[in-house]
Amino acid sequence: MTLTEDPTSADPDWETPLSLSLTPAMLIHALMQSASAVHTGWTSCIDDSLVLANLVAMDDHAGHYVRLAEQEFIEDSQPEMPWHDWTLEIRIGSVLTTAHWQCPANAHPSEWDWNAREAARAFERAAVLVGRRTRPALAVEEPTPLEIVPRASRH
Repeated sequence: MTLTEDPTSADPDWETPLSLSLTPAMLIHALMQSASAVHTGWTSCIDDSLVLANLVAMDDHAGHYVRLAEQEFIEDSQPEMPWHDWTLEIRIGSVLTTAHWQCPANAHPSEWDWNAREAARAFERAAVLVGRRTRPALAVEEPTPLEIVPRASRH
Protein backbone atom coordinates (compact mmCIF):
# COMPACT_ATOMS: atom_id res chain seq x y z
CA MET A 1 0.00 0.00 0.00
CA THR A 2 1.36 3.44 -0.91
CA LEU A 3 1.07 6.56 1.20
CA THR A 4 -1.71 7.97 -1.00
CA GLU A 5 -3.79 4.80 -0.58
CA ASP A 6 -3.58 4.70 3.22
CA PRO A 7 -6.18 7.12 4.63
CA THR A 8 -4.45 7.17 8.03
CA SER A 9 -0.98 8.12 6.81
CA ALA A 10 -1.53 11.10 4.47
CA ASP A 11 -4.05 13.73 3.51
CA PRO A 12 -6.20 12.97 0.48
CA ASP A 13 -4.91 14.33 -2.81
CA TRP A 14 -6.64 17.55 -3.91
CA GLU A 15 -7.68 15.87 -7.15
CA THR A 16 -9.42 12.97 -5.39
CA PRO A 17 -12.83 12.55 -7.06
CA LEU A 18 -15.79 13.19 -4.77
CA SER A 19 -19.35 12.14 -5.44
CA LEU A 20 -22.67 13.18 -3.99
CA SER A 21 -26.23 12.13 -4.59
CA LEU A 22 -28.22 15.15 -5.73
CA THR A 23 -31.81 15.29 -6.89
CA PRO A 24 -33.66 18.05 -8.71
CA ALA A 25 -35.79 18.48 -5.57
CA MET A 26 -32.65 19.12 -3.51
CA LEU A 27 -31.37 21.70 -6.02
CA ILE A 28 -34.75 23.43 -6.13
CA HIS A 29 -34.94 23.53 -2.35
CA ALA A 30 -31.38 24.79 -1.84
CA LEU A 31 -30.97 27.19 -4.78
CA MET A 32 -34.29 28.12 -6.34
CA GLN A 33 -36.65 28.81 -3.45
CA SER A 34 -37.43 32.38 -4.53
CA ALA A 35 -38.07 31.61 -8.21
CA SER A 36 -41.38 32.35 -9.92
CA ALA A 37 -41.41 28.88 -11.48
CA VAL A 38 -39.25 25.75 -11.43
CA HIS A 39 -39.25 22.60 -13.54
CA THR A 40 -37.13 19.74 -14.81
CA GLY A 41 -36.58 18.53 -18.34
CA TRP A 42 -34.38 16.75 -20.84
CA THR A 43 -34.01 19.78 -23.12
CA SER A 44 -33.54 23.46 -22.47
CA CYS A 45 -36.54 25.78 -22.44
CA ILE A 46 -34.34 28.78 -23.22
CA ASP A 47 -35.02 30.21 -26.67
CA ASP A 48 -31.59 31.35 -27.88
CA SER A 49 -33.20 33.82 -30.30
CA LEU A 50 -34.68 35.70 -27.29
CA VAL A 51 -31.53 35.71 -25.13
CA LEU A 52 -30.26 39.16 -24.14
CA ALA A 53 -27.45 37.98 -21.83
CA ASN A 54 -25.92 34.60 -21.15
CA LEU A 55 -23.42 33.35 -18.58
CA VAL A 56 -22.23 29.72 -18.38
CA ALA A 57 -20.04 27.85 -15.89
CA MET A 58 -18.95 24.43 -17.19
CA ASP A 59 -17.42 21.35 -15.65
CA ASP A 60 -14.08 20.61 -17.33
CA HIS A 61 -14.56 16.86 -17.53
CA ALA A 62 -18.14 15.64 -17.42
CA GLY A 63 -20.04 18.26 -19.41
CA HIS A 64 -22.19 19.43 -16.51
CA TYR A 65 -22.99 23.14 -16.58
CA VAL A 66 -24.77 25.98 -14.85
CA ARG A 67 -26.30 28.68 -17.06
CA LEU A 68 -27.90 32.03 -16.30
CA ALA A 69 -29.75 33.51 -19.26
CA GLU A 70 -31.80 36.69 -19.53
CA GLN A 71 -34.51 36.75 -22.14
CA GLU A 72 -37.58 38.72 -23.08
CA PHE A 73 -40.68 37.14 -24.51
CA ILE A 74 -44.35 37.77 -25.23
CA GLU A 75 -47.07 35.40 -24.07
CA ASP A 76 -49.60 34.41 -26.73
CA SER A 77 -52.42 35.25 -24.31
CA GLN A 78 -51.03 38.77 -23.63
CA PRO A 79 -49.39 40.03 -26.83
CA GLU A 80 -49.28 43.60 -25.52
CA MET A 81 -47.23 42.68 -22.42
CA PRO A 82 -43.56 41.72 -22.85
CA TRP A 83 -41.98 39.78 -19.98
CA HIS A 84 -38.40 39.70 -18.77
CA ASP A 85 -37.05 36.36 -17.57
CA TRP A 86 -33.90 35.38 -15.69
CA THR A 87 -33.44 31.63 -16.11
CA LEU A 88 -31.07 29.48 -14.10
CA GLU A 89 -30.43 26.15 -15.79
CA ILE A 90 -28.43 23.38 -14.11
CA ARG A 91 -27.45 20.38 -16.22
CA ILE A 92 -26.10 17.40 -14.32
CA GLY A 93 -25.88 14.36 -16.56
CA SER A 94 -28.87 14.46 -18.87
CA VAL A 95 -31.22 16.15 -16.38
CA LEU A 96 -31.95 19.86 -16.50
CA THR A 97 -33.27 21.59 -13.40
CA THR A 98 -34.53 25.06 -14.29
CA ALA A 99 -35.76 28.10 -12.37
CA HIS A 100 -37.32 31.28 -13.72
CA TRP A 101 -37.50 34.70 -12.11
CA GLN A 102 -39.94 36.74 -14.18
CA CYS A 103 -41.59 40.13 -14.20
CA PRO A 104 -43.32 42.33 -16.77
CA ALA A 105 -40.81 44.27 -18.86
CA ASN A 106 -42.39 47.53 -17.69
CA ALA A 107 -42.23 46.58 -14.00
CA HIS A 108 -40.73 48.96 -11.47
CA PRO A 109 -36.90 48.95 -11.39
CA SER A 110 -36.94 47.58 -7.83
CA GLU A 111 -38.77 44.48 -9.08
CA TRP A 112 -36.18 44.07 -11.85
CA ASP A 113 -33.36 44.47 -9.31
CA TRP A 114 -34.85 41.91 -6.94
CA ASN A 115 -35.34 39.28 -9.66
CA ALA A 116 -31.87 39.89 -11.12
CA ARG A 117 -30.26 39.70 -7.68
CA GLU A 118 -32.07 36.47 -6.73
CA ALA A 119 -31.15 34.79 -10.02
CA ALA A 120 -27.52 35.95 -9.75
CA ARG A 121 -27.26 34.63 -6.18
CA ALA A 122 -28.63 31.27 -7.26
CA PHE A 123 -26.17 31.15 -10.17
CA GLU A 124 -23.29 32.05 -7.86
CA ARG A 125 -24.18 29.22 -5.49
CA ALA A 126 -24.84 26.71 -8.27
CA ALA A 127 -21.50 27.44 -9.96
CA VAL A 128 -19.83 25.67 -7.04
CA LEU A 129 -21.38 22.41 -8.32
CA VAL A 130 -19.07 22.60 -11.35
CA GLY A 131 -16.07 23.89 -9.41
CA ARG A 132 -16.37 27.55 -10.37
CA ARG A 133 -16.49 30.81 -8.43
CA THR A 134 -18.21 33.97 -9.55
CA ARG A 135 -17.68 37.61 -8.68
CA PRO A 136 -19.80 40.69 -9.22
CA ALA A 137 -19.16 42.96 -12.18
CA LEU A 138 -20.41 46.35 -13.25
CA ALA A 139 -22.68 46.82 -16.23
CA VAL A 140 -23.72 50.01 -17.99
CA GLU A 141 -27.38 50.17 -18.90
CA GLU A 142 -28.86 52.50 -21.46
CA PRO A 143 -31.77 54.63 -20.27
CA THR A 144 -35.16 53.40 -21.34
CA PRO A 145 -37.94 55.81 -22.23
CA LEU A 146 -40.61 55.86 -19.57
CA GLU A 147 -44.25 56.20 -20.43
CA ILE A 148 -45.58 59.43 -19.04
CA VAL A 149 -48.16 58.66 -16.42
CA PRO A 150 -50.65 61.43 -15.76
CA ARG A 151 -50.52 62.55 -12.17
CA ALA A 152 -53.68 62.84 -10.17
CA SER A 153 -54.28 66.32 -8.85
CA ARG A 154 -56.86 67.90 -6.63
CA HIS A 155 -58.59 71.00 -7.92
